[in-house]
Amino acid sequence: ATVAWGGCAVSVALIAGLDGHLPLWGGMLLWALPWVLYLSIVQVGQVWYGFGWESLLLETGFLAVFLGTGDTAPPVLVLWLLRWLLFRLEFGAGLIKMRGDACWRKLTCLDFHHETQPMPGPLSWFFHHLPRPVHRVEVAANHVTQLLVPVLLLTPQPVASAAAALMVLTQLWLVLSGNFAWLNWLTIALALSVIDWTPLAGEPPALTAPPLWFEAAVIAVTALVLVLSYRPARNLLSRRQVMNRSFDPLHLVNTYGAFGSISRMRLEVVVEGTADRVADEGADWREYGFHGKPGDVRRLPRLFAPYHLRLDWMMWFAALSPA
Repeated sequence: ATVAWGGCAVSVALIAGLDGHLPLWGGMLLWALPWVLYLSIVQVGQVWYGFGWESLLLETGFLAVFLGTGDTAPPVLVLWLLRWLLFRLEFGAGLIKMRGDACWRKLTCLDFHHETQPMPGPLSWFFHHLPRPVHRVEVAANHVTQLLVPVLLLTPQPVASAAAALMVLTQLWLVLSGNFAWLNWLTIALALSVIDWTPLAGEPPALTAPPLWFEAAVIAVTALVLVLSYRPARNLLSRRQVMNRSFDPLHLVNTYGAFGSISRMRLEVVVEGTADRVADEGADWREYGFHGKPGDVRRLPRLFAPYHLRLDWMMWFAALSPA
């Protein structure tokens, strides 16, 4: 509880802009603190914290430490590392689909996905009942966004901005269609870091030059990330690609992906309990309701993302392998 509430307190301080009132090193320490706290939770959480967006939050949080404060311009190298992260996130998700379930190649996965996804949202029923030709277009657009558009992130402006904007629109579509914790919103934040806002905001204000030690730290972190990127990059090119895997204990550079396989049938684990003294077949057994996991077919699914209902998600995995 101390770690969790401590992280909340630091987050509130960051939202309030406290880092802007500290020297550069103090602001960096303030940003590093929630990363260290959350890393400690992920390390002991094991399977409960094994979702891909846990590593994504850690990797993004680590890079955020080296963005500097409001008095210094964000280092170009760190901005490129954020692009590299976004590229791996989207490109990895696209490759795992093309190498996985055949329905992705046949453009038929969305005939099932909205119905069998882990935690449907209030609009999932409507997405599921869209005409099948629309589903084909959705899958084809997903392949374009995850396999072709990420390459454009590595091109000069304004092409990179256009690619990032297209990713933002795609993520908002996913926000409407289901509950995927903070995955979509964090992806949007990464994409926004790619967009060049100069045409809208005008010339940025004059900023102070960062100290030499900060520039040296940025170069060192860049070199570290490049070295640690070898195994994730090799994984992207491998026919035996794995998704949501960390190759270093600090989750600094990871692999990502989602829904390499799609369920055709939805199975639900039902948990029942009784208040009777004798728990036998004649007892009054009643089903436990979950906040997000589908249960009562008369209840409209709710929108919980970016909040992450871990138990509800784990119950979906349990239903996939009931043995």
